[in-house]
Amino acid sequence: MSTAQGARARARIEVTAAIKDAARRQLAAEGAAKLSLRAVARELGMASSALYRYFPSRDDLLTALIIDAFNSLGESAEAAHDNAAEAGPAQRWIAVCEAVRGWALGHPHEYALIYGSPVPGYTAPEDTVPAASRVGLVLIDIVRDAHQGLGLAKPPLPAELAPEAVRMAADFAPDLTPETVTALVAAWAQLYGLVGFELFGQFNGVVEDRETFFRHAVTQLAHGVGLVYPQQGRATAR
Repeated sequence: MSTAQGARARARIEVTAAIKDAARRQLAAEGAAKLSLRAVARELGMASSALYRYFPSRDDLLTALIIDAFNSLGESAEAAHDNAAEAGPAQRWIAVCEAVRGWALGHPHEYALIYGSPVPGYTAPEDTVPAASRVGLVLIDIVRDAHQGLGLAKPPLPAELAPEAVRMAADFAPDLTPETVTALVAAWAQLYGLVGFELFGQFNGVVEDRETFFRHAVTQLAHGVGLVYPQQGRATAR
C-alpha cells in the first residue's frame, strides 16, 4: 500500500469512528428511533452527501452501531471468563453474568439499542448474528466444560417440550442434552431480563441491594442449567 493509500485508509477509519461517536451521542439524547444521518452530518460539520459515502443509509449506520455494541459486550464477557479461568464452572458463569450487568450499566444507551424496544422500520441483518452470539457461546462453553468434567445435573423437561428441546439442541449445542440446552436458552433470556429490569427502572422501589440480588439470581440460573455438583465430586445423571 502506498503512503497516499495508507493516509486515505487512516482518514476513513478516523471519520468512520467520528460518525459512530456522533451517532452514539444522538442515541443517548434522542433514542435509536430518531437517529438521523442528516443530524449526525450536521454535528460533524459534514455535508450529508459526504456522510453517505461512509454509511449509505440510516439502517447501515444502525447496523454498525449494533455490531459494535454486541462485540463490546462480548469482549467484556470473554475477558471475565478468561480472568476466572481457574475457577469452577459455576463461578465462571457468575463472573460472565456480572460482566454483562457491568457492561450494561456502563453503556445504557448501547444496551437499549441491542436489547431494548425494536427500532421502527429496521430489521437487523444476518451480519449482526456473530457478534450477538458471543455471550451465549461463552455460557455454552462453560456448561460444556462442566459436562465434560464433573458432569451436570439434568434439568427437568416436560414431555410436551421434548420436540422443541431436541431441535434447539441440534441447532445450538448437539453435544449437550436437550434438557440442558433448553435450560440454557431460558437462563440466557432470564439473564437479560434481570439486567433490563434494573437498567430500565422496573426494580425501582422493589430491589435495593441490586448487586447482591443479581448475584443470587444468576447463581440460581447456574443451578438451573445443571451446574450443581455432589459433595464428593461424582457426576450426576447426564
